[in-house]
Amino acid sequence: MLGGGQLGRMFALAAAQMGYRVWVYDPSEHSPAGEVAARHICADYDDQQALREFGQACQVVTTEFENIPAETLRFLQDYCQVCPNPESVYIAQNRIREKQFINDLGIPTSAFIAVNCAEDLLQASQLQWPCILKTAQFGYDGKGQAVVNNMQEAQLAYTRFNQVACILEQKVALETEISVVLGRNCHDEVGYFPSARNEHKNGILHISSVPAQVSDDIQTYACEIALKIAQQLDYVGILTVEYFIDDEQRLLVNEIAPRVHNSGHYSMDACNVSQFEQQVRMMCGLTPADTLNHSAVAMVNILGDAWINGELPVAELLQDVNVKLHLYGKQDAKPGRKMGHFNVLADDVADAITHAQQVYKKLMSP
Repeated sequence: MLGGGQLGRMFALAAAQMGYRVWVYDPSEHSPAGEVAARHICADYDDQQALREFGQACQVVTTEFENIPAETLRFLQDYCQVCPNPESVYIAQNRIREKQFINDLGIPTSAFIAVNCAEDLLQASQLQWPCILKTAQFGYDGKGQAVVNNMQEAQLAYTRFNQVACILEQKVALETEISVVLGRNCHDEVGYFPSARNEHKNGILHISSVPAQVSDDIQTYACEIALKIAQQLDYVGILTVEYFIDDEQRLLVNEIAPRVHNSGHYSMDACNVSQFEQQVRMMCGLTPADTLNHSAVAMVNILGDAWINGELPVAELLQDVNVKLHLYGKQDAKPGRKMGHFNVLADDVADAITHAQQVYKKLMSP
């Protein structure tokens, strides 16, 4: 596993349960994934000697986030299987390449222009205000993004982003957001997890709920799009596709993630198989497991803000038999930092959401 964050941690735990040994490669001495791995190689992503040792020891390598340099993945291909393939990660780690790739497949997205220099902003006349200016790379959880209502605001935001490559997207008249997580193995066998409905706060995913409470037609179309993307990329592993549904019920791809995803964490308690076990299965060429959703569920992220008023009331959370708590083993709780999540199970999704909101409110109470 390249990367030592919480996604790598949950992957390593799932793999260990299945009898596999996981090595984690991460530059940080104290990584959540490194704590539970069979071995942690602590080195930079351009350290060829360490990468060679890692690649020679592993049968298959994957990544938990898309900002691993594509060159690192290409280097490892000389020593072991890498999935997803480096080209998939290369496309997903740049918003301009990603949107162009999706549009080239005939798949709709919000209208956008690529901004590689200040003069490119003059093409904004092709769009309608308001828009969202996003850095082409390294932005996540709302970072590197700004809503702009006119050309002057766009120019100021571009300057604030140090005039790095950006994408200017027309703001969607949003009704809701959903995501699809699928697993695909090397035999083109595919398993879909149920679509999740997602709500964000300050650009960070707050709550995902399943069933998604959108039409069956939209969910079917979302799965068809995700499959088309996966097959075009010759993708092996877990792929996540995030969508906007606008006020005209149009389904638009927002972005793709070449990995397990925050919005798929509900699967750890509400499905026959978690997205992490499915990731292991796809990497090892096993048949996708049945992703049957056996409970309505609401997943809520726990951010470092919950620690501001003291310790997290873990014992109290664990007393609630319908709450499944997952903490990530991070040392420092900081505002906006994902420290864990909890899943609330219920017979009805509305009840799951209500219960989850009550638990969250209690966590954040002074």
